[in-house]
Amino acid sequence: MKKLTHYKHTLKACYISYMSHAVVNNFISLLFVMFYTQYGISLQKLGLLATINFAVQLSMDLLIANIGDRVGYRPLVVGSHILMAAGLIMLPVLPEAFPDPYIGLVLAILLYATGGGIIEVLISPIVEACPTDQKSGNMSLLHSFYCWGHVLMVLISTGFFALFGIGSWKILSLLWALVPLCNVFYFSIVPIGRLTEEGQSHSIGTLFKNKMFWLFFFLMMAAGASEMGMSQWSSAFAESGLKVDKAVGDLLGPCLFAILMGSSRVIYAKLSGRISLKAYLLGSCLLCIITYLVAVFAPVPILALMGCAVTGFAVGIMWPGTISLSAAAIPMGGTAMFAFLALAGDVGCALAPGYIGILSGFFGDRLDRGILCAILFPVVMVLGVLILMRKKGRAHE
Repeated sequence: MKKLTHYKHTLKACYISYMSHAVVNNFISLLFVMFYTQYGISLQKLGLLATINFAVQLSMDLLIANIGDRVGYRPLVVGSHILMAAGLIMLPVLPEAFPDPYIGLVLAILLYATGGGIIEVLISPIVEACPTDQKSGNMSLLHSFYCWGHVLMVLISTGFFALFGIGSWKILSLLWALVPLCNVFYFSIVPIGRLTEEGQSHSIGTLFKNKMFWLFFFLMMAAGASEMGMSQWSSAFAESGLKVDKAVGDLLGPCLFAILMGSSRVIYAKLSGRISLKAYLLGSCLLCIITYLVAVFAPVPILALMGCAVTGFAVGIMWPGTISLSAAAIPMGGTAMFAFLALAGDVGCALAPGYIGILSGFFGDRLDRGILCAILFPVVMVLGVLILMRKKGRAHE
């Protein structure tokens, strides 16, 4: 097989990887009602599927932190795409192969969640290692493709089900498997660089002693929490505030949120050579605080919905921006640093929705009060970015 030599192909393969990751993370949620009616699986057990997916990806964050540099990027990233494709292929097959269909669903999720977890850790350092200009812009553009993948998956799947019925979901799952499967061959022939030479990256122990690493670690937690706190509740806001049905609520809530989040990342990618990343990140964090306040205190429901949606634009740069800043500040961090930053972001994503739900219950099931308490997350982001700016100022002095 002929090898490609230009790193533009590497970037394209990475973009497809993030679209694949969006498909495997979100496709199954469109099928929960069908699983409930066809297989008789309880809503509690269906909700646990997302937890299993997340737990497996967290495990991969920790595993790749220890073996990523030793094994090498190419075999791991090619294997991850094979696992994602296998999970989507097995999703319609395994539930029929077991007396309890739930076991089959769990096994399929274990396959594609393992691949997705590896993708989440490795794709960012692969992009960072590409010998290109405007690395922070490339990182932002990379993460926008997760948003576009999510939006396209929802729109295409919705249209497919409208044409052929929800009963055709097994065919659609096989069709979605073609996305990571094709990328197996693409990643087999593109050039892949290294962040550091073998043996030169920081050990995990050295990384943990670095105070800057811990600043970025907590920034990533706050970034994930700021994003997922509003994203997970935006559909509920749309349904309860505008009194629309769930399909419309999903389009006006999570879908619009994802579109604006992706747009923010594309805009920074275009401006990355002309604007400071820290300044853009600080402005986005301040905008996030404002949008949270608008969502909570807007006197008109449509304004509250716009507050939810524009939060997507505000949080867009938080995750990729923090990764780019950490790569510049700790150039010897290696794959382990990217793995632990992914772990921190995932922890923030996992904790925020529950945090909002618990506090909403404390205030008498007032969702707006729970979201108001979540303003803590963008406030932490603002403080962290200000610390980074102050450190830069001291360095110049």
